[in-house]
Amino acid sequence: MDANDLAGFIERHDINAEIVFLPETTPTVEAAAEAVGVQPAQIVKSVLFVVKEKDGEPRPQLVVTNGLSRVSYRALADYLGISRNRVRMARAEEVQEMTGYAVGTVPPFGHVAPLLTLLDIDVMQQQEIYAGGGAINALMRLTVGELQRVLQAEVVGLS
Repeated sequence: MDANDLAGFIERHDINAEIVFLPETTPTVEAAAEAVGVQPAQIVKSVLFVVKEKDGEPRPQLVVTNGLSRVSYRALADYLGISRNRVRMARAEEVQEMTGYAVGTVPPFGHVAPLLTLLDIDVMQQQEIYAGGGAINALMRLTVGELQRVLQAEVVGLS
């Protein structure tokens, strides 16, 4: 999947968001913030974890967080009511398979299949944010309110 797929998802679901194509790639939060002229805290990232269920099956768990924050594995495991050793970050190939997007381009929604998603409370401090836009040279601009409306995700302190 790519930015065009995300744009189609946005249109089909009447989401108030815009894909912003950049002349350069943005491999870091700081580079992304500089490219669009915002503070690094306005860049959000979609981090995919794999949770090992009691039956041994892996389950994807997406966390949308502030670009400057690190998700605490312990806080995520505690929230999910499981031990820390049952949570790990998804490998690049798993991210591609479970979301349809490559690492570094993952949007918070519009994946190949809906994902259980949590929204980190740090994101709520912003008004307008930029998230993965489906391509290494694209970001998606939207408000936090619109993100929360679309995700219908629980807001949790995970960083």
